[in-house]
Amino acid sequence: MKYRTIGSDPATRREVSVLALGTMLFGSVTDEKTSFAILDRYVEAGGTFLDTSDNYAFWVDGGQGGQSEELLGRWRRSRGVGDEVVVATKLGARPLAPGTSYTDNAEGLSAKVIRESAERSRERLGVERLDLLYAHIDDHAVPQRETVEGFAALVEEGTVGLLGVSNQAVWRVERARALAAAAGLPGYEVLQYQHSHLRPRWDVPSELFPDGSLGHAGPELLGYLRAEPGLTLVAYSPLLKGAYTRPDRLPQDYDHPGTPARLAVLGEVAREAGATVNQVVLAWQLGGELPVVPLAGVSSVAQLEENLAAVDLELTGDQRARLDAAH
Repeated sequence: MKYRTIGSDPATRREVSVLALGTMLFGSVTDEKTSFAILDRYVEAGGTFLDTSDNYAFWVDGGQGGQSEELLGRWRRSRGVGDEVVVATKLGARPLAPGTSYTDNAEGLSAKVIRESAERSRERLGVERLDLLYAHIDDHAVPQRETVEGFAALVEEGTVGLLGVSNQAVWRVERARALAAAAGLPGYEVLQYQHSHLRPRWDVPSELFPDGSLGHAGPELLGYLRAEPGLTLVAYSPLLKGAYTRPDRLPQDYDHPGTPARLAVLGEVAREAGATVNQVVLAWQLGGELPVVPLAGVSSVAQLEENLAAVDLELTGDQRARLDAAH
């Protein structure tokens, strides 16, 4: 395993494995025995960066979520895991009532919700401090200053370490960070967005993003990372939920002329490297010039083993240039 540092403040920054493990479906779709086996193998291989959310996985049973955090709490207690494993969680998108969703009834990002939801996450996870806490989705109904101050208060109290943000417009992220900096408060340092080798259309509207996707790491976000070297991108769904090996799973917003060209180069490089396409995608992210931590979920130990092998896959300069240039 290899490691990188996230965060800048010596009091809160953490060294984490370069490959993060997503646990979205642990405790729901993925049963406890399998989840524990995956977690055990990940830690045995040197993995130290787990990702969850307070709303995972509400859509499975029509509830409000919490299954993933609860499972991680049981696993931590049963294995005696301490703060050597960094657990990141999120708040803001938990449905306020069963049968609803984050698009119509989200908990939001008020100071009250931030405090109460973070406390519930700590209880489910069995930790005194959340290593990394994200604002999961934006909340335009709450003044941004209130959200910034709400998160910062938990850092100052010591119940939260690092702060992160996900699925928000870049201008909103920058405004929040500017508010925090002007007030001398801790701000977002980790950005979690969907990012992979295939590029989607950014203009496809959805229920959450009526003007087009704000959840993908597009050119503005990548440019922001170049300008702010203290930030880290945690790239969720880097393997597009299995779509690289199952093209029928490829979302509609990837159906455009650039996709076949990038798939063709991925296949060429995979054959040259004696690796799988999934491993090439992860290695491409891991070895790039921007600080990217792939966040990949798995449903079996075999899938995890494939991903772990990507950490030691070194792409040549020529291979990387071809992957970058394909369009």
